[in-house]
Formats: sequence, structure tokens, C-alpha cells
Amino acid sequence: MRNAYTLTGALLLGGATAALALQPAPPQTAQNDPGQIASAVPRAGAPASFADLVAKLQPAVVNISTTQRVQVQQQQNPFAGTPFGELFGQQFGQGGGAPATREAQSLGSGFIISADGYVVTNNHVIAAGTRGATVESITVTLQDRKEYKARLIGRDPTSDLALLKIDATNLPFVRLGDSTRARVGDWVVAIGQPFGLGGTVTAGIVSAVHRQTGQPGPFDTFIQTDAAINQGNSGGPMFNMAGDVIGINSQIFSQSGGNIGIGFAIPATEAKPIIDKLRAGQKIQRGYLGVGIQRLNEDFAAATGVSKDQGEIIGSIEPGGPASRSGLRVGDIVTKVNGKQVNPDQTLSSLVANTAPGSTVRLDVIRENKPVAVTATVGTRPSEDQLAALQGGGDDGDGIPDDDSGSGTAQTAPGSLGLSVQPLTPQIARSLGVDSTIQGVVVAQADPSSDAGQKLKRGDVIQSINSVPVRTAADLARGVASAKAAGRAQVLLLVSRGRGNAIFVPVKIKN
Repeated sequence: MRNAYTLTGALLLGGATAALALQPAPPQTAQNDPGQIASAVPRAGAPASFADLVAKLQPAVVNISTTQRVQVQQQQNPFAGTPFGELFGQQFGQGGGAPATREAQSLGSGFIISADGYVVTNNHVIAAGTRGATVESITVTLQDRKEYKARLIGRDPTSDLALLKIDATNLPFVRLGDSTRARVGDWVVAIGQPFGLGGTVTAGIVSAVHRQTGQPGPFDTFIQTDAAINQGNSGGPMFNMAGDVIGINSQIFSQSGGNIGIGFAIPATEAKPIIDKLRAGQKIQRGYLGVGIQRLNEDFAAATGVSKDQGEIIGSIEPGGPASRSGLRVGDIVTKVNGKQVNPDQTLSSLVANTAPGSTVRLDVIRENKPVAVTATVGTRPSEDQLAALQGGGDDGDGIPDDDSGSGTAQTAPGSLGLSVQPLTPQIARSLGVDSTIQGVVVAQADPSSDAGQKLKRGDVIQSINSVPVRTAADLARGVASAKAAGRAQVLLLVSRGRGNAIFVPVKIKN
């Protein structure tokens, strides 16, 4: 999805461009100041041309490039020790496969937000492109081809934002606008530096707001557009017809790596407080509960009886974390945070992240079909690297007996879920890489024609059914019978796979 690093030697094409004429008449105003932009705005409806608008805005958009040093493992010389060793030594390296240092570049876009040279871009534009790479310098190139070495003022990998500073004055600049007023169907203009070709302008409409791309974390909310966005557009601005920056272009959806009309921009209203803190030298801190969560789709709604998209379910709880201390439980469905509804437009993760660490929040919870209020003291969200380290890797090793003679394997009641399960023993848990504290039944076989067979596999551990612990096949069968008696067509299973976090899986009951 991300399009930050284009390791390329592409040349800037075309002739010389006219230098930007800057008049030092103070006080300087923003390029998108209402007084300046009013005469450039196209008429209402389909615009006849974007040219006047672009002429005002494009000078504030810049190219951003980095030079990086990358440690590359050289290929061992297969001709070493032979008469051909010296002939091919330069091609394969003389160091016997020792690492070599190579230079790499990355390209992206950005925009100036102050006359004295503060520049906004994506974090991934100026971050190291590969493991072992080191960013040595950042260069900002203006539309008039003037180049400046940039200093990194601050970055926030969680929101994918970064703030740079160049030493210059009287620069053209633009301001971040109010993205909450963007509507689906509004015209937008994207300006950037795709593929290192130089300033490029594309236009389209807002395709969606509050768009989620499936990424983990509190900032999976974007403005979607069909304005062409390609590699190198990252960090560039998205303007509305009033000349306001309503988004920072950051991602594309594409199977080929090129534009197919699905691009995503970070909403300006979410970006502005982060940029302001970086500019003030403040540390970015966010609230944290220490939970794994899943959204309630139609299958979850059918299994739990809770309305679709009206809450999120707690799938795992970090031991000793804020949620654990608050009394939250796995299987709780959080519907509100401090009275604000949890839904796809404002997720539990985003609501908590925007809460100051150390503050107290009230969580409205549905627990075993009953409303419960939980009070939690919010912690400080760890860095993305620390969060990644908390996620265990899966292990598909299989130590499950294949027969049921004395092994404890049992078939669930015919016509229920289509699973054959057996109790989880310490030996099986070790072979599957499952934590020793987990209890449940392990899937030995799954009927491929059943819904469970499409979602579960041999070695999965079922810990509970509809929040009731499962220790035997009979427990699982009783859970299915209870769901049928309540008129539900699905059950909700809490499933562990290897060392990964447990997840809830809604499964249809077989007729």
C-alpha cells in the first residue's frame, strides 16, 4: 500500500522553468489566503479550468529526496581459488561475501507551511527504506529548482507524518485546512512529484471519507480520492476548491504499483495537532489500553446479538496493562468511550489514542449480553517497534494425534459446527507453540464444506464459545445447543493459533 521508496536514477525531464518571483513586501500572507485565492477559484459546479488555482498553490509544493547508505551482502565469488577468480572478482566482490556499502535514494513530495521554511511530508518519505539503511541527508527542491538541505524537526511513525526545516525566508507557503467539511463528490487537486519527474498536478473528487484500509493502529482513517496518485506523490498536499490543504497524500491501492484511481490522504484535521506539537518540540504521546480488538461485522452481529458496527470486541488483553487493571475481560464488547459511540468512523483505538495518558475514561461494555460500565486509567501508547515486538509469531507445528483410540479425540455432535476436537494437552500445546496458560480444545479435523472448515484449520485452539470457556468437545456442543435455543444461526469462538494473539471468529451452525 505504501509508496515511499522508489530507488531510481530517473532524470528530471524538460527545459528550464521560470524562477519564482518573490516580493519581500511584509507582512507576507499564505498562498491560500482567502484574499489571494478568491479570484482563482473556478465557478461552482464542474470547473472550466484548475489553472489559476494551481498557479497560486504549486509554488508551495516541493520535491523531497534522501541519500542513504545501505549495507548489502555481496555474493560469494564461485570462482575463488580458480584461474578465473581474479577475472570475476570485481563482479562478485573480493570479500568472500562480506557486506558492502551502497548508496540509495528515495523520492517523495512535501509542502511548505511557513515563510521561514517548515515543510510537511510523510514519515516514510524521509525514513530509511530498508533494514540496515542509514539516511545521510535530506534535500528539499522548490519549484524554481532551488535546493536546500533540510533538518528533521520531528517525526511520528504512528500517523506517518514528519516535519522538516530549511534555512530560507520569504518562501511561498500554504496552510492546513478543515478536512471535516470534505464531502464525497467534492473536487480535489493533488500536487506532487511522482517518479521524480517534477511538479505534477492531478484532479479528481473525494471518493470516500473515513475510509479504513485495514491497517492496525489508531490512524486508519483516510480521505479516498480518484485523483491520480503515484509513487513519489507521498507527502504532497490534496487541495479543495478553496485552496485549503485538506489531506496529505500517503498511500495508494494498486496491484501493479501504479495509479488505478484509489488513493488515500491523511485528513488535515488529524494531522494539524501532530504537526503543531512537532513544531513546538513536544513529544507525541497517545493513550493506550493494551488490548487486541476486532470490529463487529454482520457475522459478529449474528453471533452476539449486538448491532453491526456498534462497538468492538476485546480479543486479547495485555497482562498487567491498563485494560487488565481496569477489569476488562476478553469477550467484552466496548460500545462507548466517555459517551462517544465506537463505530467504524471513530474506533476504540482512535478514541483511546486521543485521550491523554494518565486520564480516566468510562467504557460502556456489553458483557454476556448485559450492559456494564468499566473505568480505566489510560496508559501511554508504546512505539510502533515496541508494539510489533509484543506480537508473537505463529507456529504451525503439529503434534496432534491422528487417531482417537485413547487419545481423547472426540467428534462434536453431528450437524453442529463440522469440527472434530480434543482437549489441549501440555504436549500438544508445546508442539503447536501455544502459550502454556491457554486452555481449550484443539481442532483435529474440519469439514471443508462447513463454515468452520473455511475459517479454522487443524491445530487451532478454541478457548471459548459465546464467552463460555471450552475444555471438552461436550462443552463446545453445549455452546452450539444454547445458541440454537436462543435462535442464533452463528456462534462466536475465541481461537488461538500458535503464538499469535487470540481472535474471535464467528462461525455458522450447520443445519
